Amino acid sequence: MADLFDEKNISPMLLNEVKEPFDDDDYIYELKLDGIRCMAYIEPKSVTLQNKRFKDLTDIYPELSDMCKCVKKRVILDGELVVLTNGKPDFYALQKRSLMGDKFRISLAAKKNPVQFVAYDILYYDGKDLTDKPLLKRKEILSKNVKEDFNLSISRYVTTNGVAFFELAKKENLEGIVAKKKDGLYHIGKRTSDWIKIKVMQDEDLLVLGYQPDDDGKVKDLILGYYDKKGELKCRGKVYLGVSKAEQKIIADFAKKNTVKEAWFDKYKNAVWLKPQLVGTAHFMHETESGGMRQPVWKGLRDDKQDG
Repeated sequence: MADLFDEKNISPMLLNEVKEPFDDDDYIYELKLDGIRCMAYIEPKSVTLQNKRFKDLTDIYPELSDMCKCVKKRVILDGELVVLTNGKPDFYALQKRSLMGDKFRISLAAKKNPVQFVAYDILYYDGKDLTDKPLLKRKEILSKNVKEDFNLSISRYVTTNGVAFFELAKKENLEGIVAKKKDGLYHIGKRTSDWIKIKVMQDEDLLVLGYQPDDDGKVKDLILGYYDKKGELKCRGKVYLGVSKAEQKIIADFAKKNTVKEAWFDKYKNAVWLKPQLVGTAHFMHETESGGMRQPVWKGLRDDKQDG
């Protein structure tokens, strides 16, 4: 029989998504960390890290090599790579780390912005496949056999109070929460309702300041902006998910008589720029470092608002 540790080809269990948090005694609730999903194959003398596409990340994060000191037997951990800034996951700091290739730069960054591995599941321990064990049993095995140290920590969870926990995540501007069924098994590479993510999202009314056309000249990416306190137009970014054909036509018809020659923002090429009159709502996770939107979705034009 194939050994999970030796094969090193586990595809992580996936999550369903719901819009609203819920309370349920059959679930536990964990923070959804804004990082990179990672499988850690750890034995007393070595660590191998893989992302969900089976790319080896071990050399990119040398500060995690000492995690081998946290175990006495072979383990496979499912978790998240995060960089903490002011105590909160900072995806953009992590992203900068993930793109590095130069060993010297990596070694400097490992000291300045060390990556943490947060373990929330254990799939294998001392030659035994644990994926057929209930979640809480796996959590028990994890806490008993993996020591927290050397940039490795274990995810905490709460029971029952999913709604209150979500509100806390929202208040702290965190990514959201994950609900996990207490008796759920680990389904390798599958998406089930045993694990459910609830993201903290926000809505913002923004001006449609232009669009980037597709190859046929039709409306594709909407370029959005807003007036700041000084009355100057600022860029919020662009969105293409959720723009219906009906609204593409409305915007195209508006553009026939309401374009402007000067670009509002230089960074968007081949754009059709519009008078700042159309207003719509974007739904997104949170604001990025540059003032853009993380994972934006277009909710629709607003008939009740014009000119911001």
